[in-house]
Amino acid sequence: MANEITYDDFEKVDIRTGTIIEVLPFPEARKPAWKLKIDFGPEIGVKKSSAQITVHYQPDELLGRQVLAVVNFPPRQIGPFRSEVLTLGFEDETGAIVLASVERPVPNGRKLM
Repeated sequence: MANEITYDDFEKVDIRTGTIIEVLPFPEARKPAWKLKIDFGPEIGVKKSSAQITVHYQPDELLGRQVLAVVNFPPRQIGPFRSEVLTLGFEDETGAIVLASVERPVPNGRKLM
């Protein structure tokens, strides 16, 4: 288990809901990944993310899917692609990523409370 943090520490991590609106191959990535465009609503807008989720997800099943992402990390350059948000998921028993998501649809841009 990780070190304990305070609620103030938790509030610093801005986790929001967004809907995937575009999925493209990312052949330049060292590990297999998709390039995602995610709509976080009018306050945040559309952001890009590189996600290593190719084991469990194909582009057609990702389009329109709501995901959770950290939106206040600094952008990260991954080869020729600038990833602006961190799409969240969990490793399964083989180490492949399973996306974290909401149980029911919520408006894009809603903050995890």
